[in-house]
Amino acid sequence: MTSNPDVHTLTGPYVLDALPDEERREFENHLAYCAACTTEVAELREAAVKLSTQVVTLPPARLRASVLASISQLRQLPPLLDDSAGSDGVVAPRGGFGRRSVLALAAAALAVAASGGIAIDQYRERTETARNSDQVAAVLAEPDVRTAHGAVSGGGQATVVASTRKDAAVVVLRGLQSLPSGRTYQLWLMDRTQTAYSVGLAGNQATGQLTKVISSGVAGKVAFGVTVEPEGGSAEPTLPAAARISMA
Repeated sequence: MTSNPDVHTLTGPYVLDALPDEERREFENHLAYCAACTTEVAELREAAVKLSTQVVTLPPARLRASVLASISQLRQLPPLLDDSAGSDGVVAPRGGFGRRSVLALAAAALAVAASGGIAIDQYRERTETARNSDQVAAVLAEPDVRTAHGAVSGGGQATVVASTRKDAAVVVLRGLQSLPSGRTYQLWLMDRTQTAYSVGLAGNQATGQLTKVISSGVAGKVAFGVTVEPEGGSAEPTLPAAARISMA
């Protein structure tokens, strides 16, 4: 068992494989004795893997067949031999596209769009997931990162990984129970005066795991809370809270 009291702060860098060999071996020895760090590593690793795998998407199988089918219906034009050819027989490129070329490009574009291969909403979702993944990695890599755990009333667990230096946090919610229609989970940060600041909504449906990045407003906060609110959220938390987790 290690005697280093700071070893508990190494969960984030360990998950990102950012520890030097000596510290990594020390931390892995520590994991054999520390159930809290073992659980935290598992949760953070699951969150990181989930984010990274959501960024990568394979094109639908029908895309290739649809594009090839469209190409097979387009007759290839012979090379243009006219006055634009030089003495060496090379034809200078014409400016712009001919009408047939434009129609061919339009047909190919329609085939791709019809196949569902490119969707604006999917692109935005992947971009947002990639951004969240980068933000999670940035928080976990901070040297002052600290972690707090707590149960959520009604079922589920909440984990908060925060960095004052980064002024950011990662919240991992697991196993939350579904709420009735018209209700939602709302997330809060509280300062030393017990003033609560909303940091977003978590919906009302049960999920295996939900990871949320809080990109600012974390410095100076001493607690994280979860409440059940009317759909759309509330300006102030409704008590009693479903969870209140000390971050101090």
